[in-house]
Amino acid sequence: MFLKYIKELSVKKLLKSTLKHANSNTFSTPIKTVGLLIDESYFQQKEQLKQLIIQNGIKENNIKIIVFKDKIKKNDAYQELTFSNKNMNWKGVLKKDFINDFINTPFDMLISYYDVEKAPLLIITHNSRANFKVGISKIDTRLNNLMINTTVENYTVFTEELFKYLKILKKI
Repeated sequence: MFLKYIKELSVKKLLKSTLKHANSNTFSTPIKTVGLLIDESYFQQKEQLKQLIIQNGIKENNIKIIVFKDKIKKNDAYQELTFSNKNMNWKGVLKKDFINDFINTPFDMLISYYDVEKAPLLIITHNSRANFKVGISKIDTRLNNLMINTTVENYTVFTEELFKYLKILKKI
């Protein structure tokens, strides 16, 4: 348990040092593809969130979901691609191919749907090749282009606000 805590602190320190040199990119294309990064430790309504995104004009086959869980049981089957802290080494390198594929996919928008800073989630958000990154305002503001002030439980408020701003920006 103590080593897990030290590992988390070590990776966060590495990430924060790279964030000092982060530059915010601008996006000019309409939103068609969406990456959805969810912390299922605190939020289990991922299917409802996905349906709200679809109702706002994003096609279902253009949404790719990856889920973080604190503990993964070996015999359990998961609907979505699922990972945990065990899939990251002490230097913040993620070991699973599907995680690196998700990071390297050039989404039009990445939705980082978590409100507790956990090293693997921060690493994925930071390293993602998404053109536009959206998250909840409790997370480090340097990671995302748009921050929505709500909690994870209020996914309807989150999607309403997100698509309101995307319409204002003429991205939908």
